[in-house]
Order: sequence, then C-alpha cells, then structure tokens
Amino acid sequence: MRYMLDTNICIYLLDAHPPQVVQRFKAAALGQVVMSVVTYAELCHGVERCVGADHGLAATSLARLTTRVPVLAFESRTAESYGVLAAAVRDRRRDTMDRLIASHAISLGLTLVTNNEADFKDYPGLKVENWVKAL
Repeated sequence: MRYMLDTNICIYLLDAHPPQVVQRFKAAALGQVVMSVVTYAELCHGVERCVGADHGLAATSLARLTTRVPVLAFESRTAESYGVLAAAVRDRRRDTMDRLIASHAISLGLTLVTNNEADFKDYPGLKVENWVKAL
C-alpha cells in the first residue's frame, strides 16, 4: 500500500512525536510514503513563519524530510479529481487545501494518512488512515 501524508502527519514526523507515527513511518519502505505539493506548500509556509535560528532549523528539518518523503506534483488528473470532490461535498466551510490534498490522494490511488479525519469525511473514493490511533 502507498500513502500520502497530510500536513499534520508531516509535522508530527518533523517533531518526532507521537512515537506511533514515527514507528509506522519507519516501517514503510522507501517510496511507499509521499506528500502532495499542497502539503509541501503548507509546510513551507510554516518554515517562513519561523524567525531567527528557528527558521534555519525548520528549513533544514523540512529538507531532510523531503529526502525520505518525495513531493508529488499536482497534475491535471488531480484537478479533475478536485472538481468531482467539490461537486460531491459542497460544504463551503471545508478547507480548500484539504480538498486539494484529498483530490491528489484520490487521483493517484493513495491512502491519505491524517489525524484530522473529520476534515476528509465523505469524500467519495478517499481512503484514510490515522497513524496516531493505536492499531
């Protein structure tokens, strides 16, 4: 099985906590876990909000993460998947970035790993796992 990590899971990996997320990640084979360019954009935003020495540390940590978790580009089939999701779940309170991440996972047939399951509820065709919950 291949996985796409939501932003919160990437942050957990950057913080090396909680341990069950780190364990699941370490158990995955190289190339089995990826992130969307949308998640990468959110993480880059977080890095840029850091100041001073924290900025350099955050940037280095993110660069190290992306050596193990490839960043996948957004392609036209993902845009088409977004259109389907936006029409299927019309709740305007839903976060657009989350909808884009869900669309990316669906378009590639990947399971989305998140601790924010409610944010991805009812998207047709989306498979979700929560690595924070005990197995």
